[in-house]
Amino acid sequence: MEFPYPVMVCDIGGTNVRIAATAAPGADLVQLARLKTRAFAGLAECIEHALAGRPELRPHSVLACGAGPVSNRRLHLTNAPWSIDGPALAHRLGLTQGLLFNDFEAQALALPAYRSSWIRRIGPDTPEHRGVRLILGPGTGLGVASLVETDGRFLPLASEAGHIGFGPADAEDERVWPYLERFHGRITAESVISGPGLARLHHARQQAAGVRDAALDGVALVARAHDDRAGPEAASIAHFWRLAGRLAGDMALAFLARGGVTLAGGILPRIVDLLDERAFRAAFEDKAPLDDVVRQIETRLLVADDAVLAGMAAIAARPDRYKLDYAERAWR
Repeated sequence: MEFPYPVMVCDIGGTNVRIAATAAPGADLVQLARLKTRAFAGLAECIEHALAGRPELRPHSVLACGAGPVSNRRLHLTNAPWSIDGPALAHRLGLTQGLLFNDFEAQALALPAYRSSWIRRIGPDTPEHRGVRLILGPGTGLGVASLVETDGRFLPLASEAGHIGFGPADAEDERVWPYLERFHGRITAESVISGPGLARLHHARQQAAGVRDAALDGVALVARAHDDRAGPEAASIAHFWRLAGRLAGDMALAFLARGGVTLAGGILPRIVDLLDERAFRAAFEDKAPLDDVVRQIETRLLVADDAVLAGMAAIAARPDRYKLDYAERAWR
């Protein structure tokens, strides 16, 4: 399998599209654009916009990931009205090759490319273990995926675990849960642990406390929390971090992720200064009768914006290192 250069890599979320390109294997990524997803009709229009004035980087190959399931070389975004047809995109742009990934499948594949400066450890040092690696994170939605190393190659396991049901686990949750807005008729992990979910959680906490408040979006809520660390917005973010820790521990058990759990996503780096690491780890480890197992699993936070782009560039440079069904998934 080969990806002719220049190679373009695209990270497509429900809110933003980030685009970069590289001219040769191992060359630095050139950041081309960060665009609003809903401002464009589709990925082709975003790519053409990003290439304005940079004809030397017009791609021969495109690797793109998006927040939604991939099937038959197509990706439909869960949180935006886009459908991406890989072969049709290749035909329109005159590409030689291309590949689509679920966004957190791509995040999992990027794990081996991480630099130490891109991550922050959460909680105490834990013994290093080989095994399944897990990545999850809240943005516009909630992504979960894992990575297995087998025969010296990396195999990603995509999931839609963000859409599992998510119920209360303690008295604080039980007080708030009746007031949570349902998402597509359900309370799911994503409906609580995401950027929009943080706003839902805060509104529910205010209602449970008998406070009538104007609904805040995530940006305004985070700003108020930073302005007043003792206020209700900061308390909601503290609750959000504990819920994220609980879910991360549940997913660590589900995948038996002895290789560690990495948290990513757009919202967490913006609220990391409001993280109580002990409370996070307590929620992560509260998994009796298997708390001893989870206690040995490392947790860390990805703080670099473009790690997934670097990860897809690494796949283009060395596709033989990754155990992917290129025959079924490649566009050409």
